[in-house]
Amino acid sequence: MRAVRTPEVDQLLHELTQPEGREDPYPRFDALRRTAPVVLAEDGALVLTRYAECHAVLHDHSLGRPDNEEFFTALGLGNWKDLPALWTLNSSMLLANPPRHTRLRRLVSRSFTARRVQALKESVAALVDDLVEGLADGGDFVEKLAFPLPVAVIGELLGVPEADRPGFQPLVRDWTRILDVFDLDALALANEAATSLRAYLGDLVDERRRAPQDDLLSALVTEPGGDGEVLDREEAVTMAALLFSAGFETTTHLLGNGLVALLEHPDQAALVRDDPAVVATAAEELVRYDSSVQITNRVALADTEVAGVPVAAGDRLVCYLGAANRDPDKFTDPDRLDVTRNEGGPLSFGGGIHYCLGAPLARLEVQLALPRLLARHPHLRLDGTPQRREGLTLRGYLSLPVAV
Repeated sequence: MRAVRTPEVDQLLHELTQPEGREDPYPRFDALRRTAPVVLAEDGALVLTRYAECHAVLHDHSLGRPDNEEFFTALGLGNWKDLPALWTLNSSMLLANPPRHTRLRRLVSRSFTARRVQALKESVAALVDDLVEGLADGGDFVEKLAFPLPVAVIGELLGVPEADRPGFQPLVRDWTRILDVFDLDALALANEAATSLRAYLGDLVDERRRAPQDDLLSALVTEPGGDGEVLDREEAVTMAALLFSAGFETTTHLLGNGLVALLEHPDQAALVRDDPAVVATAAEELVRYDSSVQITNRVALADTEVAGVPVAAGDRLVCYLGAANRDPDKFTDPDRLDVTRNEGGPLSFGGGIHYCLGAPLARLEVQLALPRLLARHPHLRLDGTPQRREGLTLRGYLSLPVAV
């Protein structure tokens, strides 16, 4: 079997890069999914849109994260190690392969535990109630709740002082924009942002080494495990930057996407508001229905096969997670929002060794925020034109005006 490439495939993949396709990618995902298990993009990447194949790729140890060094060099960025945005991203656990990934994940996982997340539940609930009251006169849901909630939670977890947390939003947004838009202007902004992030977090790491507190960052740099290891300074700075960006950027989008989905389906919003028994399944369904992470990449580390298609070492694979989450072979009537759905987990948090460490934290925030918001403001509605984030890799809203 071979990967399919036709003019129709080229057109669908092109449309996904355009504003109309980014606004509503799901009909195009559906068309690609019906075409073949694997389609071939113009740049040679193998594109997967079905749940089974995407799930298999995310759990296949013969597939790993791509080495971006060749990509950067081909763009004339042979000095990428001197560019803070690219260095921070490429040296993070997010893009690492074993054995380096194994070591970094082990050092973080032993401190970033389910117990530590659950310990935040009471304070997160209190924060949610305050932020929900802040919407009593309506306003921008992103500005008033979807951003300040996750940034406060990850800030509390890491130990970032409360007064400093709001400044992270523009920095993280400028840094992560290169995941969707990679040009010289975006790179310049990303470098400035990454420089500021690293400077601030470097000072905080130094402070926590000198005077540890009861927070995750202190644990990462001062509490050795059975192997006697802790993160070194550079690793700790990069890890903190990654956790901060992943900890609030994607959750901000998840909250916004989830709210819009519920407001567009009033019967489902009523269930979330009135029935505590559906809160857990509702959070999982909102993660599935309109994921804040739509795309992930892998590269073949050795010759292998995916869905009967030969894959040579070095071949790049692109998993459209948003498409896999709407696969009718996995989910019944997948384009329907059903907050009581219980058909297994979506792929929004990834899978395998790169499964999102912060997934329990994101679920906790959704489970607490959206039901309390709808209960306090039962007549909440959209009020104006939402502004979407540019790009398809991360999907969400920059602003979301609501009225109560």
